[in-house]
Amino acid sequence: MKRIIAVMLTGIMTLSLAACSSAGSAPAAGGGGAASGGDVIRIGVFEPSTGDSASGGKKEILGMQYANSETPTVEAGGKTYNVELVYADNGSSADKAPSAASELVGKDVALVLGSYGSGVSMAGGPKFEEAGLAAIGVTCTNPNVTAGNDYYFRICFLDNFQADVLANFAIEKFSAKKAYCLGENGNEYDQGLVAFFTQVFEAAGGEVISDSFPTNNSDFTSYLNKAKSEGADVIFTPVSIAYAKQIMEQAASLDIGIPFLGSDTLDDNMVLEATKDTNLQLFVSTFYQEGGSETFDKGIKDYINNNSDALTANGGNDTISAVTAMGYDAYYVALEAIKAAGSGDKAAIKGAIPSVKWDGVSGSIAFDEVGDAVRDTAYIKTADTSTGTWAFEKVQTGSGK
Repeated sequence: MKRIIAVMLTGIMTLSLAACSSAGSAPAAGGGGAASGGDVIRIGVFEPSTGDSASGGKKEILGMQYANSETPTVEAGGKTYNVELVYADNGSSADKAPSAASELVGKDVALVLGSYGSGVSMAGGPKFEEAGLAAIGVTCTNPNVTAGNDYYFRICFLDNFQADVLANFAIEKFSAKKAYCLGENGNEYDQGLVAFFTQVFEAAGGEVISDSFPTNNSDFTSYLNKAKSEGADVIFTPVSIAYAKQIMEQAASLDIGIPFLGSDTLDDNMVLEATKDTNLQLFVSTFYQEGGSETFDKGIKDYINNNSDALTANGGNDTISAVTAMGYDAYYVALEAIKAAGSGDKAAIKGAIPSVKWDGVSGSIAFDEVGDAVRDTAYIKTADTSTGTWAFEKVQTGSGK
């Protein structure tokens, strides 16, 4: 009997020690207080690591991870906190985004960064709002992300501005009179950009022909041939990375011969690779061009090349994506909000964000009364098909200057 009691006591002690260890490493409970366990402040990362937008999401995360490795602590209210990134995969899907957002709420993060993709940001936004948790969009450009949601902010330009930039560029660069627009049916990002582009292009006297392809479409031959037969001067296709890659590959095989204009989603090395050794002309609007910050460029390239996981996430090379620079800047904007709040309290952080200003590698960042970034320029770059790299074209404003 004594032996049995001793064994039981040993088991109870083991369980007690395990429970203590688990409690020490788990996120702190509670909603309105400091979102930290001990001296830790957690930043939620709401991004796609699976699905059609996974390539962009991983590259955006990469910028946050590099920034976190560079600056892993933050001083707030006279105390030093370690900063921990907590991840939730929204699967590139508006159907999966709400549960991913709820997952971050449940992990008691202090604020959220993301997402790559406007549709998932709009789908997850109400969950953050219900929880009183601020989110800072990184490259989600659709105006509806922040419209009507006081808890969503963003550091990128908006689609109406981006479409204005591209429409004016088409007119200036190619003297374009007729544009063919192609987007995914039902995709708010694609269709919003097409609508904005059409408005600007037609106001300037141009003609627009638009088509929408069904989700999971893989054959773009009929659309591309239509653009050619209709005599389009440019093709504007603001689609996901996966679709853009297929469109570029098929356009090259068909010898379409029409310049392509792409939105920020096409600024990806997978799309770039699809143009290599072809006669394609691809121009994209984006947030950052390699060479914009010598210090950042060197640092992120060293980080990628010395970390096999980072290299894989970046598509197997060290080409710097604009979304990586934006993820980097978003992390530092988050730190500034935490400093201004003086703690990891999510309500205080939300209240501090509107007054944050940060000179990032992608430019100066501030917020307007809606929570959108104050941005007046975009980078235009083109695919150098001989070298498989991006070449800087120009910096352009929405007015075409």
